[in-house]
Amino acid sequence: MAAQLRTRDYGRMLDLVVAVLEHEDLGSAWHLIARELLDSLGCDSATFSEVWIAEGTGSVRGWAPDALTEIVDGLVERRIMQGHPLLEYGLTEQAPVKITDICDDWRNTQWYREARRDFGVTQQVGVPLACEDGKMCVALVGRRGDFGDRDLAFLTRMQPVIQTMANHVYELRRLRSAVVPDVGSDLTPREATVLGLLAEGLTAAAIARRLTISPHTVNRHLERIYRKLGTNNRVSTLMVARQGGLVA
Repeated sequence: MAAQLRTRDYGRMLDLVVAVLEHEDLGSAWHLIARELLDSLGCDSATFSEVWIAEGTGSVRGWAPDALTEIVDGLVERRIMQGHPLLEYGLTEQAPVKITDICDDWRNTQWYREARRDFGVTQQVGVPLACEDGKMCVALVGRRGDFGDRDLAFLTRMQPVIQTMANHVYELRRLRSAVVPDVGSDLTPREATVLGLLAEGLTAAAIARRLTISPHTVNRHLERIYRKLGTNNRVSTLMVARQGGLVA
């Protein structure tokens, strides 16, 4: 498959590595990687997910091509409940794969209907990424139309690049955190908003009304906030948030 790649493909990979290494804003490093995948493959969407399958939860970042927030909210949980085939595949296999190759009835599934409705795509390719035990990480790109051999070859070559860049970002964040407290640096804008309303004394139901979302969605945001801040209840969360300067 590598013989099908062009010289400029390798050049773009090198440019991506340099861009991420020189990038100081860790929060948008994934956006650089997503933009490269979107541009190089002519894709319409790109997401990066971390999934704790045993817990039935996870986190996801997405672009199509602009940053997605509400559309990917709760996406991992839905895919776990729906039994998306990529979840099982990513635990045992490493090669990039078209969803139609692991799901014969792809076009009659709920995740196909959601992918077409939300992202405008009719085909997706999953790129598994190495994670610690108990967690599955995957990059998922999609577009309207099929992916050819050259596309899969490009993603196969890009896979270790994405993996290395992910490790670089995670390690750099860890090192910065060890030197300067960086509590809540991984909070999404919506999670930060929910945390701010929580600090104002609003209940989950009141936050839901304020943001025009369901209480269930608010609780999912709170669960992620707890995990990211290393807490497990409202009181300890607000204490950590105040100590870290996240809320007044």
